[in-house]
Amino acid sequence: MVRQSDMYDVTVIGAGPVGLYATYYAGLRDCRTKILETYPEVGGRLISMYPEKEIFDVAGHTKILARDLITLLTEQAMQYNPTVVSNERVTGLRIRGERVIELSTPKGRHYSQTVVIAAGCGAIVPRKLDIPHLTDLEGHGILYYIPSFEPLRGKRVLIVGGGNSAVDWALSLTDIAAEVTLVHRMYKFQAHEAMVDRLLASKVNIKFPYFTLKEVMGEEKVTGAVIWNERSGKEERIEVDAIVLSIGMLTNLEPFREWGVNIVGSGIAVTTDMSTNMPGVYAAGDITTYPGKILLISAGAGEAATAVNAAKEYIDAGALGR
Repeated sequence: MVRQSDMYDVTVIGAGPVGLYATYYAGLRDCRTKILETYPEVGGRLISMYPEKEIFDVAGHTKILARDLITLLTEQAMQYNPTVVSNERVTGLRIRGERVIELSTPKGRHYSQTVVIAAGCGAIVPRKLDIPHLTDLEGHGILYYIPSFEPLRGKRVLIVGGGNSAVDWALSLTDIAAEVTLVHRMYKFQAHEAMVDRLLASKVNIKFPYFTLKEVMGEEKVTGAVIWNERSGKEERIEVDAIVLSIGMLTNLEPFREWGVNIVGSGIAVTTDMSTNMPGVYAAGDITTYPGKILLISAGAGEAATAVNAAKEYIDAGALGR
């Protein structure tokens, strides 16, 4: 028997931007709310990996630093005094009875009538290239994300990739680094079109299509790189102080599958009200998949509100969607 004092109406897994907004909206709907976060502080990847990254796709902001967005979302979420549990990874989820869900962590158990999974992309690791000595120089000029731009001030930086992060970082570094080179192997960038237009008009030295990193130079730190065109076979040796590999992340959703949640492709399958296949369990943000899904913070916030609204109706059949 679960003590009433241990039972919450809504428990949010993940304290990134979507999880924080879900926490806020649950409080707005008068739900007793708890949020569980793996990292020591809230913010998810925006704080742990991209605190100085400029975010351009949030409603109401022409642009905003990731850390500033998290500050605002945290202030908003804390209005209704949710219980915040940080530095605690959820390792198990089990339906114990009608409107009784048990969440397990290495430190104990948590109980809730409903759960909103807002865990970003789940457990992630950077995608790497199979290049000799690459791992030896990690932390000595080889980077997979940029937590701070200041160490790159006045440096020669090579960025590998063509997605939003690669393009945004290249643009952000143009007035900080001494020189920025971006190489991309595809014939088209995978970033937002307006940002690609800015990139093409910038002073970034762009090498594409079919260009990629072939060799890293340096003994104790990065001193240069060899890039090559996969189509022509042409190689080019350039002097650089840092190489940023921004070629995507590898996700691991197996823990969620073990909970019993239905995984389709690279996400948790949800219905139009963000329900999963498990009663009382909802999901929102990058971790979800459905036809027409887009990976935007603004879209994730809408999904969070939809998920919490469905959770409220699940708890209280007489509740109205608001």
